[in-house]
Amino acid sequence: MKLPFCKYHGAGNDFILIDNMSGDHQLSGNQINTMCHRRFGIGADGLMLIESAPLPYSYSMNFYNSDGTAGTMCGNGGRCLVAFAESLGLKDHFFYSIDGAHRAYILEKSGNYTKVRLELNDVEGVRNYDGNSFVVDTGSLHLVKFVSDVQAVDVASEGKFWRWHKDFGKEGINVNFVEILDRGYLFVRTFERGVEDETWACGTGSTAAAIATSVFTGNDLTRWFIQTKGGNLEVEFQKKDNSFRDVFLTGGAVRVFEGEVEI
Repeated sequence: MKLPFCKYHGAGNDFILIDNMSGDHQLSGNQINTMCHRRFGIGADGLMLIESAPLPYSYSMNFYNSDGTAGTMCGNGGRCLVAFAESLGLKDHFFYSIDGAHRAYILEKSGNYTKVRLELNDVEGVRNYDGNSFVVDTGSLHLVKFVSDVQAVDVASEGKFWRWHKDFGKEGINVNFVEILDRGYLFVRTFERGVEDETWACGTGSTAAAIATSVFTGNDLTRWFIQTKGGNLEVEFQKKDNSFRDVFLTGGAVRVFEGEVEI
């Protein structure tokens, strides 16, 4: 069977998008893994199906990691899904994901580029892990570690060590290495579970990094600029004590190409 797809990326974090509003497509973990493989398939950090959802939602987001396992919330993926939904003619972007409801807004459209502002869930109870690291749940669980030179970090080995650390249980954790460049400016590199490697950007990880930095430094900034290997993102929130409300992730979603794959 030939399956139509689109390829998108958000700051280099890339995804396969499939229209499954009809509910006709059922993919196995092995099929997803093969499609995401960078040598034997299309190549992607993850795969998403846009599917129907009951009112009041416009649609739902069904996200899989590149290894074929079901994923948790993906911020860059969510923004790419919204751009894809817009291309399908869906104009109201109130959708359901594994971590609940999300509202998104199209800020700009130009050619294959769409700028999307995505609302993430409120964040409660940021936990200090070892003085210089924090655990933050932004729809996906993240360990945020502050470093003096993020470019010098061996993310593949260091990230793998912490991703499987016994303190984070059987499911493990995503790992973010963060350098504070200036007030309100961060450089973030992320090792993602399910990809089991460094990705060029991570939306929920960048959000976790901004929130953790707010706690770590004690500043009152509400807007953060995030540099990643694949591009720039923006994070906004309102902070009260150890709670964060009105959390938004903003950045570009780029339609790279479309095609059909034999499955």
